[in-house]
Order: sequence, then C-alpha cells, then structure tokens
Amino acid sequence: MPAITTSVFELFKIGPGPSSSHTIGPMKAGYNFNKTVADLEPAEQPDNIEVRLYGSLSATGKGHGTDRAVVAGLLGFRPDNVECDFLDSLADGKPQQFESGKISLPLSIKNVVYAEVENDFPYANTLLIRLRKGAEILFEQEYYSIGGGFIRWKDQLPEIQRTPPYKYSNMDELKSILAEEGIRMHQAILANETAISGISEDEVYEKLDVILDAMKQAVRNGLAAEGALPGPIGLHRKAKRLFDNSSQPNASDSFLIRLNAYGFAASEENAAGHIVVTAPTSGSAGVIPAAVYALEEDLGITREKIREGMLVCAALGFIAKHNASIAGAEVGCQGEIGVASAMAAGLIAYANGHRFWRTENAAESALEHHLGITCDPVGGYVQIPCIERNAMGVVRAYNSYLIASVENEKFHKVSFDEVVKAMAETGKDMNSKYKETSLGGLAVSVPNC
Repeated sequence: MPAITTSVFELFKIGPGPSSSHTIGPMKAGYNFNKTVADLEPAEQPDNIEVRLYGSLSATGKGHGTDRAVVAGLLGFRPDNVECDFLDSLADGKPQQFESGKISLPLSIKNVVYAEVENDFPYANTLLIRLRKGAEILFEQEYYSIGGGFIRWKDQLPEIQRTPPYKYSNMDELKSILAEEGIRMHQAILANETAISGISEDEVYEKLDVILDAMKQAVRNGLAAEGALPGPIGLHRKAKRLFDNSSQPNASDSFLIRLNAYGFAASEENAAGHIVVTAPTSGSAGVIPAAVYALEEDLGITREKIREGMLVCAALGFIAKHNASIAGAEVGCQGEIGVASAMAAGLIAYANGHRFWRTENAAESALEHHLGITCDPVGGYVQIPCIERNAMGVVRAYNSYLIASVENEKFHKVSFDEVVKAMAETGKDMNSKYKETSLGGLAVSVPNC
C-alpha cells in the first residue's frame, strides 16, 4: 500500500453545501474543464456544451444542486470563491456566457443531462463534459467525483510524488513511527504537511485557524437562523430552538442539548447550500465543527490544543479514505458520518491531552458503531436523515471519547485499522440503492413533502 500523501487542506475545504460529492466535486470538474479547453484549437467552433451526470449524481443531483455547481465551475468559479447567491441565481435556467480561450457559448443548467444511475465507469459518480457541434462531439473529458470534494479524470497524469518524512498507510504503521521516533502524533502529521504543502509550520497553523474559524462561523450562522430549508420537504430548522432551550436544571443535559444544537446548526447551513467545511464531506459538515465549537466555547480548550487535535483528526480521515472511502456513493453513510464521528472522537481525546492509544480507541469506537449505516436521503436532499445524523454523530463521538478516556488499554479488542477494513467490506456488499441514490431505505419509506 503506498504512503498517504494527502494534504490536510485537501481534506478540509471551505465551500458551499449541500454535498461535497455532488456540489464541490462537480464544481471543481467544471472549473478544470474551463481551464483545459482554454488552449484548445477545435477544428470547428462548438455550438453547445453538454454535461452528462451518472450514478448518484444523476439520481439525486437535482436535490443536491449538482447542475448549478457544475455550471458555476464551467463559468470559472471555484468552491472557495463562489457566492451562494450566484449559485442560487443559476436555478432559473437563464443562460450565462461560457468563456474559455477562443470558445464562447451560452450555458445554463438546461445543458445538464441526468443520465444512467447504473453504469460501468470506474467510479459510480461520473461526469462527462462535452463540446459539441450538433450531434458531433468535438472534445470530451470524463471526470469522477470520488467523495469529499476530491475529483479525478480519465487519463489524468500522475501527480509529482510528494515525499513526507513519516511514511504510513494505516494506523499501525503510524503508531510504529511514533514509538520509534519518540514523537507525538500531531508532530508527525505537521512534519508531513510542511513537506506535502511546501509551507512552514506557522503557515500550517494559520491555515488551520482559517478552517476552524469557518467551522465555528457555520455553527454560529446555524444557531441564529430559523425557518424552512430549501426544497419540497418543508423541513424546519431546529438548531436555534435547541440552543435557546438548553438551560436545563441538569448541567450534563444542558451540555448535550447544546452539543446537539451545534451539530444541527452547521448541518442545517450545509442543507441550505451555505458555506461549510468538508469534514471530511459536506454531508458530514456538522460533526467536527460541533466538536470544535463545544471544545472552545463550552469546555475551554485552547486553540493550540485544538490545532494539534485537528492534525490528528485529519490523519484519521486520511487512513479511512486511503483504505476504504469517505464517499456515501461508495460505502454509504458509514463513510461520511461514521468517519466524521471517528475523526471528531479522536480530536476530542487528543485536544484533552490523551496519548495516541486513547485517541485511536475513541476513534475506533465511534466508527465501529456506525458500521452498515446507509445513505438514503429523502427526496435527494441532504436533510432527512442527514441533519439529525450529524448531531447523533457528534454525540456518539463525545461518548466514545468518554469511554476511551477511562477504559483499560489492555482490554480494548478492536483496532482502528480493523474497523476501517470492516467498513470497506461492508461498503462493497451494500446494495447501490443504499448509496446516495435515494432508491432505498428512508428515501422510499418517507413522503418527500
């Protein structure tokens, strides 16, 4: 297994919701296509751009805003610089002008075709973006949205190998490095990040602060907002009401209500298509931000400790992505909320000063008890069961931390690597109707409106 060379800032990305696979990934694909054709010299001038969506991009793309996202990317916007109001404005189908090199064409969401859900592409969530003249295809690029906002494309050249000083592909290898080198986990991940990103340690922490501030802002925005979320379901926000009513006689109950409120808040912002942080996906963008908010605002943990915890949190996400998946379209919601809960549990444990074995045990427990969870969004919207599931995910993360903080290390039987392997195998066996397609589970048991 090759060593992990993913950057922390590839995993944690700021952008619009509601789905990293369906919004951020397709937007990045559209942006890449815009830049790719800038130097193109077509034999004939194209008269049309066609975007074909496959897999769950087709099945639930309308509810996820995939059409608007890919069009925004084609128009030259990236997830980190697009305005939510502009994305919303694309919904009316009014033509915009695609400009790239010598090519200028009208473009709108009407250029997006919802193609086959079942397909034979290397990845279920595939986009074909084409320049056409009539029925003739002048140029085509095949993109894959592989979860967490990551994309690949057909015939993509391999990246220049980035060599981290501490090479690991799983948790056992990482733990061996820590023991041999006599360093802490965040130190290893920090050293790798400086090598991978080519920036200083201070710059890594500055960029982490930007991510943490964006996470907390999503929670604040969600705690202040009221009303129904977009779409035909008519689901009303709960975060503000939970937070406003969290002053209960029992202090522990009050904390749990607030923790739930934080998870609802960021997830409701994601469902509204507002700015969130992929953590590790947009669909799970409420779990880790809720943990961060509670650590700083309720528990008084310092920003320094939270930065260190975020590096460890990222490593847990890397290992899950590297050895299984973080995409609902590949392994169901266990790869989104399950991994986010594991990452949050590790963050909480590490930020509270625990060493790597308690951190691993907390993460393992959180993921273990999400195994087999399906991805079955009602109506194709990231609302039911997604929003409540984010709140449940952060509560489970905190409970996993509590258990790990007092258990006897000798009696913990399951490793993080073993539970990640189980998640991968479970995902392979899971029927496609439970993988973000809205063809099974709650998606067909609950009325859409």
